[in-house]
Amino acid sequence: MNFLEEKILRDGVIKEGNILKVDSFLNHQIDIDIMRQMAYEFKRRFRGVNVNKVLTIEASGIAIATLLGDLYDVPVVFAKKSQTANSTDDKYVSQAYSFTHKKMNNVFISKPYLSATDEVLIVDDFLADGQAAHALIDLVHQAGAKVAGIGIAIEKGQQKGGSILRSEGYMVESIAIIESMDWEKQTIKFRNQPEKPLGDTNLTQG
Repeated sequence: MNFLEEKILRDGVIKEGNILKVDSFLNHQIDIDIMRQMAYEFKRRFRGVNVNKVLTIEASGIAIATLLGDLYDVPVVFAKKSQTANSTDDKYVSQAYSFTHKKMNNVFISKPYLSATDEVLIVDDFLADGQAAHALIDLVHQAGAKVAGIGIAIEKGQQKGGSILRSEGYMVESIAIIESMDWEKQTIKFRNQPEKPLGDTNLTQG
């Protein structure tokens, strides 16, 4: 059992409707030590993969992405979900359905922050049906950039997102993969993840 699985068992709360609350260390209050450990683990798992930009979606992925960007010494970009008065019209736009909030969001990145020369490592806190990940992939493709890999803190393995992304050829690394959750018993079963060779570059190029 790895550090994140142990933290989920200790501090996570299962809610009715297949919802895992990790507000105490990831989605509301941020445990910097856990964020740092996740950043180092992603850097380890993607060793040998060229990365010159880290991409996430607001808001919960930003903390992980920032520490990872620091390790790579590359810029971090986060896709925004809402327009502001100073939002540019010159942007890449996609759509993502939020499993947690049960609604569709327009997400965008201003064009100057994503270009065809970028090799982008996508990072997020959760992977369920893969909607957010596919929206980020779409934004990368719109810019003509390359998806270097996808790093996920917590993957809900009982949902289809991870299997779809892997079947599409993307290198997906999830630190904790939940096989099943029992709301009444407050129990979680994690998927065993065998050690894999580091720096596997067999991934989608576009």
